[in-house]
Amino acid sequence: MRLNKVVTDYLSSYDYKNLRDNTKKRYKYFLDILCATQVGDDVLGKMSVKNVTTKHCKDAYNQWCNNSVGTANGILAISRLLFNHALREEFCMMNPFTVVRKRATERRKVVWSKEDVTKLLDAAYSDFSTRNIGLIAHMAYEWCQRVGDMRLLTWDAIDFEQRRVLIQQSKRNAEVQLPIEDDLYDMLVQQEQDFGFQQYIAPRPKPRSGVYEPYTLYKLPLYARKLMDDAGLSSELRLSDLRRTGTTEMVEAGVGIGQIMSVTGHANPQSVKPYLKNTYASANLALTARKKA
Repeated sequence: MRLNKVVTDYLSSYDYKNLRDNTKKRYKYFLDILCATQVGDDVLGKMSVKNVTTKHCKDAYNQWCNNSVGTANGILAISRLLFNHALREEFCMMNPFTVVRKRATERRKVVWSKEDVTKLLDAAYSDFSTRNIGLIAHMAYEWCQRVGDMRLLTWDAIDFEQRRVLIQQSKRNAEVQLPIEDDLYDMLVQQEQDFGFQQYIAPRPKPRSGVYEPYTLYKLPLYARKLMDDAGLSSELRLSDLRRTGTTEMVEAGVGIGQIMSVTGHANPQSVKPYLKNTYASANLALTARKKA
């Protein structure tokens, strides 16, 4: 049985159906990433569950860690749970994820400078073959969204007449409606002329068998890394930092937590607090506001 069929079986099980709704959404989000992960020539979701080896699992985990150790540990936990389900149902004889050692999590704090963002976008937009990677990065930064959601964004999310985008976030199923600023609007108009005949806003520019597909979670960081290296950017920077970067810029501009949450989709103010740094900019804004009060 293929791994994606095992996922379908698990999602119809009592164990899954008995979970709380938010937990179900989180599990489904992690399982989608698991099935979409490509290790070498193998896409895990398309593999027979019996053929998934410990090497596949270790390599997959290392890939996930390249984006976020915390998220990687979440996917690892759900992957172990899924294979335990497969064992109980006798779809396989072992759980290869049990040998993968979990890394200690440390909250990532890297924030891009405006100059680095400009370097990336200039490099990406200068070549048609990399333009869609640039657009994914541009949307993630401008709207403070996850790169994973931006790579899957479709044209029905865009209202060109109202200059708005409606984003359904995959991680917590939050929905945010955001304005489209002029520079990004112009880019999307051009993009719609070139790619509006298919559903994805920023797909892989070369179709497979005539079908345009989104970048996979495995391939996108690899293509982005080469682009960033060519643009002379630090190896410390990742596309996944762009959501944090945009959010930090809002904090330093004095935007309130409630307004920030309406952009980022955070449901809990505690989730925004890590962005509240003791910087000169934020202190200056606070003291200036006090004098004006």
